[in-house]
Amino acid sequence: MDKTILQFAPFLDEQEYAALRECFDANWLTEGPKAREFLARLKQQIGFEFGCLAPNGTLALYLGLRALGIGPGDDVVVPDFTFFGSASAVEMTGADPIFCDVDPETLQAGAEHFESALTPRTRALMPVHIYGMACPIAPIVELARQRELAVIEDAAQAIEVFYAGRHAGTFGDVGCFSFFADKTLTTGEGGLVVTNSAEIQQKLLVLRNQGRTDRGSFVHEALGYNFRMTDLQAAIGLVQISKLEEIKRRKSRILLRYHERLDPIEEVRFISLTPGSSYVPFRIAIYAQRATDLMRHLELQNIQTRTFFYPLHRQPAFEPLRRKPGYAGRLADEAFPGAIRAYENGVCLPSYPGLPPEDLDTVCDRIIEFYAGR
Repeated sequence: MDKTILQFAPFLDEQEYAALRECFDANWLTEGPKAREFLARLKQQIGFEFGCLAPNGTLALYLGLRALGIGPGDDVVVPDFTFFGSASAVEMTGADPIFCDVDPETLQAGAEHFESALTPRTRALMPVHIYGMACPIAPIVELARQRELAVIEDAAQAIEVFYAGRHAGTFGDVGCFSFFADKTLTTGEGGLVVTNSAEIQQKLLVLRNQGRTDRGSFVHEALGYNFRMTDLQAAIGLVQISKLEEIKRRKSRILLRYHERLDPIEEVRFISLTPGSSYVPFRIAIYAQRATDLMRHLELQNIQTRTFFYPLHRQPAFEPLRRKPGYAGRLADEAFPGAIRAYENGVCLPSYPGLPPEDLDTVCDRIIEFYAGR
């Protein structure tokens, strides 16, 4: 087959081009009126009291952690199964990430996983909503309140995802979102930090704006940075918000078709849904027997695949953590059976909103053929 079936592609058309043209016509490219409108629409869509835009999801997490006062000498518990940026944002503050295992059925970390990883230095928990569904966030927040810990939610993959009727990212002290190209709502790069605390919001505004609240001032009351978003990105985001319902419908149809075709295959199993969570598939995530061989087979057929996340405790970049007193034992494989099982047996299939039905069926045909031995 000459055609390549992509793992993912953004859902863009002429509407986004037209929105960019509006920015040029207004001669305003930096953060301005489009960004303010985008933030207002996000507030309406998600349901938070305060928020600010950020350059990307990782820096959104960094901003949130800093606004919570996290820094050197602190530990933050992070699920072992998540994107690298969740933990690198912790490291950027000078704090240390402490990894906890996940439920291999849902790929989510629950309160019991976080509790098992607590240390005397733990200051915050970072629940992550993985692959377009929510983690069991309410018990995690309750655990944090009992232990007087902060909660920063990584909701990078959870736009339009709800837990018990409430939007993911709005349960903790801070919630962080990403608008990277593969997210349900994209601005290319971009992020969002939300909170219901006026005190935290004030810290966020100063941190993201060079240590001041007024961009026109050259008096900087604190140490801050340039973590703003451009109106060009916000203009794209406004169009994307108008497409959210269509994007969700397309994602749901794709998931349903995969289930129709692959549920009869005993070697393939879909991940389970967290009780109480809605589902907007960020990835079509399956457990597959002989996963590595299956992915190799599909790639030879020009079908792009992706593994599940590589366990953070095995990441070479975090090898220096092993040399810290009392830390090495926390990085043993035996502590992370769920994350390891997920990585070794998981496959992400093509799932973008514009995926042609015939390409989806081709993917399923090749999987069926693989397990039939043809």
